[in-house]
This record gives sequence, structure tokens and C-alpha cells, in this order.
Amino acid sequence: MKIYLVGGAVRDGLLGLPVTEKDWVVVGATPDEMEQQGFRPVGKDFPVFLHPETREEYALARTERKSGHGYGGFHFHTAADVSLEDDLLRRDLTINAMARDMGGQVVDPFNGRVDLKARLLRHVSPAFAEDPLRVLRVARFAARYHWLGFRVADDTLALMKQLADSGELGYLVPERVWKETHRALMEPAPQVFFQVLHACGALEKLFPELAALDGVPQPEAHHPEIDTLVHQWLCLQQAARMGLPLTARYALLCHDLGKALTPREEWPRHIAHEIRSARLAKQVSRRLRVDRDSADMALLVAEYHTHCHRALELKPATLWKLLKTLDVLRRPQRLECFVGACEADARGRTGFEERPYPQADYLRGAARALQQVDVGALQAQGHEGAALGKALEQARLNALKEYKAQWQAPSP
Repeated sequence: MKIYLVGGAVRDGLLGLPVTEKDWVVVGATPDEMEQQGFRPVGKDFPVFLHPETREEYALARTERKSGHGYGGFHFHTAADVSLEDDLLRRDLTINAMARDMGGQVVDPFNGRVDLKARLLRHVSPAFAEDPLRVLRVARFAARYHWLGFRVADDTLALMKQLADSGELGYLVPERVWKETHRALMEPAPQVFFQVLHACGALEKLFPELAALDGVPQPEAHHPEIDTLVHQWLCLQQAARMGLPLTARYALLCHDLGKALTPREEWPRHIAHEIRSARLAKQVSRRLRVDRDSADMALLVAEYHTHCHRALELKPATLWKLLKTLDVLRRPQRLECFVGACEADARGRTGFEERPYPQADYLRGAARALQQVDVGALQAQGHEGAALGKALEQARLNALKEYKAQWQAPSP
């Protein structure tokens, strides 16, 4: 029995990056031998075991053969005579197909270190094209390591195009597409994930609403980048720069989808695109089975991001309606996600990257003004039931009127 550290731990170790989790491959062992040494079996499709002390995963070396459609359509074979190289051969990228033995020696049968040095994401074998999930994984790795200069190798991109054209992407279950997507959205360069998908023809298959923005123009005065899809990349770049949470990043992904439905004769203007964007955001969230918080924020940002941009101009009644829709009194964290996404949208334009966005602080201050309205004082005045609700509504509106007046007052 021989044990090897494999995959991401080896890759990131060679790159000098922190290793957050370790995966191990065991060569020359049987399931019974693993259990006799105290390992606990957890694998369903193939033998994977938890170490009795570290709880890290140890998988028996295995091979795989295509037996159906999608990323789950594989037959796995494990046996004591399956070699380490056999196991590494089934992996997606050369930089993920390296191992390190217990003595620290790197085993690299497919030149992963060469590709690490060249900053290339290259497939291990033609079998890469058998698994549609690898299109998403490679795009995600491109987003993760873009800051180091990594790019997808041309021959690998060609195989990704082959997969996109084959119809295999249609066999990916929505939950897995969303899992890869939300992980990609939290990478250092989330826009690269979607750019790679676009380059290989997968974007129009998996995110047709987003792909439809390609070539749709916007007014140059407000959007020097003009192209709406380019604006989308810039927004995601800003979201990563600002460290926004998943809910805000996903909302940005959906916030301008409605511009693809603007009649060409109205270009480059996009009147009422907000409502159309909200409708498409709901469509995407339903199809991908996006989590509730992210889906809700996508709807809010799509429909109300221009309200946020014009926050300083809003009448107190409209401002109150916006904050009430955001449910800021009961869910204050929503406001931070909302204004963060809107700020990234405003800065996601060529030449606007460093422009101040006072609207965010203005809305935060407005929310604080609402929180200071004393319900107890109204009750002490004898208000109750429907009358209390009406009085509370008016008190909050008055608080926003006063707040707006103070904001607009000239400094002494």
C-alpha cells in the first residue's frame, strides 16, 4: 500500500499558495484493508474513506470509463492493481494531475509543473471531452488563477468548444451548474469565468440571458465601454475588488439582463429595462435553482438599481418606498448587499472605477433615521391598531423628510 497527496494541495503547494484541504490517493489497497486500519468508508460511487484521526479523505486509486451522458455518466473501477498514473490520467488538468509521495517527492507524469511555469490550464488527455462539468471547472480555475497570469490552453479551449457544441452541457443538473457558478462568483476574477464560457460557446448554452447582452450598446456618455456585456465584466471585477458577498455578486450578474430585450430601434437607450431585468433574473434563478437570498437580491437590484443611483434626487415618499421594499428595518444586512451591488454597477464603467458613490452613505443614513423613530412614544400618545400603523408610517416619512433636508443643508 502506498499513499500519495494529490490534486489541489500539490498544485497550490508548488505555486507557494496556502493549502486549505488535502486529498489522498491510496494505491495497492482494498476496501477491507482500509477498514482494518481504522478508515471509515463514505464513498457511494467508489471507495472513499475518512482517516480515523485527521478526517481527511483517502480514495482508492481508480479509473473511469464513459457510460452515459453528463458528468455522472461514468463507470468507475477500483482494484489493487490500479496504478497512480492510471488514477492521475482521469483528472481534468495537468496541474491537478500531480502527486506527492510521503517522502515529499513529486510525481508528475503529465508535465503539470511545466504548465504551472507556463501558466497554462491544459487538459490531461482527450478523455477531458467526455465530462461536460469540466467546462465549468476549467473556467472557474481560470477565474481563480487569473491574477497569476494563467490562461486556458488553445487545445483545451478547443475541447471545451467541442463539449459546448455536443449538447452534453444540457445534461448537467441545475444544482451542479449553480454550485460551480457561485464558487466562481467568489473567485478573485469572477468575470473571467464567464468570459471563458463565452469564448468556448458555453455561455449561450448555460446563461443565454447573459450571452444575449453581447453587442448591445449603451449611451456612450454614461457607459464609455458601450457594450453591455463588457459592462457586465467590469461590474463583476468591481464586485471582487470591493469584496462583496455572493448575494451581491449574483445580483450584479442579473441586474442588466433586460437590456437584451430592448427593441433595436430604441438603442442605445434602455427605457424600463429594470422591470425586464427583474423578470429575467427570476427566470435564471428558477432555472438554476439559486438559493433564496441570492435570488431575492437579484430581483431587488435588477428592479431598483437606478433608484439607488438617483437616491439623492428621490422624494422622501419614494425613498421610504424603496427602503420598505428592501425591508431594511428587519433585515438591515440587505441594504449593505444592495448598495454594494449598486456601487459596483456605478463603478463598473470605463473611467468610472474610482468615482465616489455618496448614494451608498445617503441610503445608510436614511435607514438609521428610520430606526430612530420611537414606536413606544407613539403608543404612549394613545395610538394603537390601524391608527398606530398609520401614525408610524407618517413618523417615518417625516424622519426621512428631515434627514433629506439636513443632507441638503449647506455646511456652516
